[in-house]
Amino acid sequence: MKKIKNVLAIALVALVLPALFFSSCKTEDDNVAFETLQTYLTTNSFDLDDMLASWIQTNFELVDSVQNDADATNDFYILDIRSATDFAAGHIKGAVNTTLAGVVAEATNAGTLPILIVCYTGQTASHACIALRLSGYPTAQTLIWGMSGWNVDFDSWTASTGSIGVGNANWEAAPGAIATNMEFDLPVIETEETEGAAILAERVTAMLAGGFIGVTGADVLAAPADYFINNYWTVEDVEHYGNIKGAYRILPLTVAGGEIKNLDPSKKVVTYCWTGQTSSMVTAYLNILGYDAYSLKFGANSMIYSELTSHKWGASKAFSYEQ
Repeated sequence: MKKIKNVLAIALVALVLPALFFSSCKTEDDNVAFETLQTYLTTNSFDLDDMLASWIQTNFELVDSVQNDADATNDFYILDIRSATDFAAGHIKGAVNTTLAGVVAEATNAGTLPILIVCYTGQTASHACIALRLSGYPTAQTLIWGMSGWNVDFDSWTASTGSIGVGNANWEAAPGAIATNMEFDLPVIETEETEGAAILAERVTAMLAGGFIGVTGADVLAAPADYFINNYWTVEDVEHYGNIKGAYRILPLTVAGGEIKNLDPSKKVVTYCWTGQTSSMVTAYLNILGYDAYSLKFGANSMIYSELTSHKWGASKAFSYEQ
């Protein structure tokens, strides 16, 4: 009887050990894709801080003048990613209508011209900008405020401002109460690709196909504990305005510096800034890295508009350039 028990014990060990070994190897292998992508990004100047260098075009007068002068060689190659109906109703001279998913393919027609992406408010265009900058177009830019700023007839901003955070129990009043940063596991990237460039291209395509990923300030303020929230402001700004309850402040946020380890990949990672344009850039990048990331739509302008003294939408931001 004892001999039979020993045989059974040995057989059980023989079954369990390979399973444990396989499970361990699988977890390790799952991280290889992320590590490969991480190395590729950092060695090719594709880190997030690289992506956020001079990415926004604020000079409407410049855009208007070069698009309307007699010299076509100094134009922007403008990708307008609004709907075909809205594009037909009016657009910047020379603009090409395409979709968010189609921006990388359309960019091949730009030649040597600098690329400028335009949407309704500047937020979705920021997703496109990240995609282009990671796809061989490092100088791609978005037009600040989008078509809302280009011509008042297209204003999508005014109705989207609000002050729902003022006096809200889930808004920590100045000087704020930022959560203490901690480290989490890195996200897992599932792919059959093994080279950094191929993994990146696959991830960029998936991000674009997923469309703009955003969440409203109302939803976040209603249940901040449902999200991992990153306040993308300086310390001074947090102390001046406060912050969403439970929010962290992870800035700088880079791959090379390891700050991405301060994000929790098991939760919906929400980034908020002033207007939702920078947070859209960050969100697109984080989704490419494998995070479940969301941009808080219209940023602080949607939550504490009445309190803002800068970074604020207003009538002075909307021009009347040719449609």
